[in-house]
Parts: sequence; structure tokens; C-alpha cells
Amino acid sequence: MPDAVLVSACRTAIGTFRKGTLADTSAFDLASAIVEAAVKRSGLAAGDVDDLILGEVMYGGGDVARHAAVTTGMTEVPGFALNRHCASGLTAVATAAASIRAGMDDVVVAGGVESRSTAPRLSFRVPGTTDVVEDWMSPSHPDRPDAPNKDMSITVGWTAAQAAGVTREEMDAWALRSHQRAIRAVDEGRFADEIVPLQVRRLDGTTTVFEVDEHPRRTTTAEKLAALAPLHPEIPGFSITAGNSSGINDAAAAVTVVSDRVATERGLTPLAIVRSWASVGVDPAETGLAPVKAIPKALRRAGLTLGDVDLFEINEAFASMCVATTRMLDIDEEIVNVSGSGCSLGHPVAATGARMVTTLVHELGRRGGGIAVAAMCAGGGMGSAMVLEVPGAAR
Repeated sequence: MPDAVLVSACRTAIGTFRKGTLADTSAFDLASAIVEAAVKRSGLAAGDVDDLILGEVMYGGGDVARHAAVTTGMTEVPGFALNRHCASGLTAVATAAASIRAGMDDVVVAGGVESRSTAPRLSFRVPGTTDVVEDWMSPSHPDRPDAPNKDMSITVGWTAAQAAGVTREEMDAWALRSHQRAIRAVDEGRFADEIVPLQVRRLDGTTTVFEVDEHPRRTTTAEKLAALAPLHPEIPGFSITAGNSSGINDAAAAVTVVSDRVATERGLTPLAIVRSWASVGVDPAETGLAPVKAIPKALRRAGLTLGDVDLFEINEAFASMCVATTRMLDIDEEIVNVSGSGCSLGHPVAATGARMVTTLVHELGRRGGGIAVAAMCAGGGMGSAMVLEVPGAAR
């Protein structure tokens, strides 16, 4: 089988929910911008693209990928949107790699897009009644007291904390470090190569260039995090807060995946090779622990072990599940989320997986190459992981 290699990897800066710079930029506009940039940065032409795959979770259905194909002049590229909740962007990249390795496609653009600020509000008529539920969201799993399908702070954050014995102090310390690392990455310009500057039109008609993540907080301290009230004070010992949870955000990310043959024939420099990927299902109440199963599964498929990994990105849906994952797999926290993650950068749901891949590829490239793993839990009792090899390291 041919290898699936990344020849571009980019993202937008990440905006904050409703009050941020991207608050009036639709998912369609974000998708068009990131797809166009991914193709341009690859060194290929629009006519070379065989397919376009974008994760899309909170935007009410439809096919944002096909919309982006048309708006970027790739009318002959079909495009499809997929939904694996938080792991949608990562699954889009895996699906592209699968098609490349199967020999069905030579060039696929893949990623994800999320505009929580402009997401439609849905209504739902309860079957057998005339009752209508407003602001309805499709549930990720059947509702249960121990795993409510509308409250991930319990289903993901709290259950993971209880399972691994994660304390409030450990969660807050992880979140604080996430912000500190993200701010350091911003200040050192480590995101500059991966971020696509966007011309954003404001409501007053003026435009601005958006190119710096705006969710990380410079003023976050251990004392401020400790002072935050738990989200469920009625539950004894509950220690999930807004501070040790991920943000609600807007962003898009995309990569261009090609066969190694195409890369060689076209003189393209591979940024990374997709070595393997895996997804798992767990009981919904164990959603936050899903990476504990997904990471070893993906590594086994690549013929690698945890000791072979140079960098991890484990999405901080909640700090508790990252503490739990690193503890249960005995992963060195110093090589996990070295530039921040969900608690600091934010969690634009469908885009996060592709954002993680993008950041890992660029960061490991600066370090001389090696093995990286992107992993995350996903609503409803799922988890996904991907193993990437960045050329250049002497292993």
C-alpha cells in the first residue's frame, strides 16, 4: 500500500464564543478559507484534489465540505461532512489517509470546521405529542443518571476524575499549565507557521486580520482557578469548573493528504506520514477514559509502543481526563500538550482533531522530527487516536 503523507497542515486562529473575533464568521466561510489555504500551501492545484472531507458537528447537518468545494472553485470535487463528535476532525484525516492507502484517491483535503457562535438553534417535536423542544441538540447517547447526554461535565469530566482519583488541585494545576504553555507558544511565535491569517469583517463594516488565538488567558493563576465554583455544587465533592474545562470556540483546520508516489512525482516535501489510527467505543460513563484504550490500539497498529512517542496531544475536553489518561498509561506529562490544548487554546469541536494534527506536525518538525500521537475522547462513549511520523529524526 502507498503511504499517506501530509504535504500541508494549517488552521485558523481560535476564536472565543460569541464575543470573539470570529463571532460573525460562519462555518461556511471558515471552511472555504481553510480549504483554500490547505491546497495553496500543498503546492498542488485545485484540479489535483480528488475529495474533500470535513468534520462538522454543531452546525445542523448539511454538507459543509461540498459547500467549500464549490466556493473555492473545486466544483468537480464531491466533498462530504462527517460527525464523530469531538473526534470528527481527526476522523476526517484518518478517512483521507485510508482512501490514499487503499489506492482509491491520490489527493484528499481533510479537516474540520466549527462556528459555535453562529451555529443554528434547532427545535424538535417530541414524537407522539405536539410538544416542541427549543434549542435542541441531537443526543450523543441515551440519557442516563450516571452519564447524562446533555452534561459532559458529569459524563466526561467527573466520571474520569472519579475513576482515576484525580483531585481538584490536579485538575487546576493541569489547566494552569495549559494556559502558561499556550501563552508561551503564542509569544514565541510557534503557531505562526500553522495559522492562516483571516480577513474578518466586523459588524460595523471594518475589517481586521485575525491570526492570534484569543482564548488563552494571561491573567490565569492558581488562586483564580481555585476560587471558581464547581459546576454542580449539589454533587458532593464535584470539582469540575469552567476553569478546568475546555472552552467553547470557533475555528477551522485542514491538511492535504497525498500518496507518497504523488509527493515524489510532484517534488513535494512530506510534513508527516500517517502511520496508523484507531477508534474505540466504551460505556458512555467512561467517555473520558476512552483515550486510554485508543492510544495503545493505534500504537499497536503502527508497530510502536508508548516509549517510542516523542510528543502527545491529548485534547483537554476536561483537565481531569488528561490527568487520568497520563496516569493510567504512565505518560510523561512533559511531552503532552506542550503548546496548550482545550483548556487554554479552546475546543472548536469538529476542528479540534485536525488542529491537534496540525500543531503536532509543526512542533515536531521544529524539534527535528519523530513520532507523535493525537488522541481525544468523543461524546457518547468514543475515543480516537492517530500516530504520525515526522521525518528527520534519527530513530
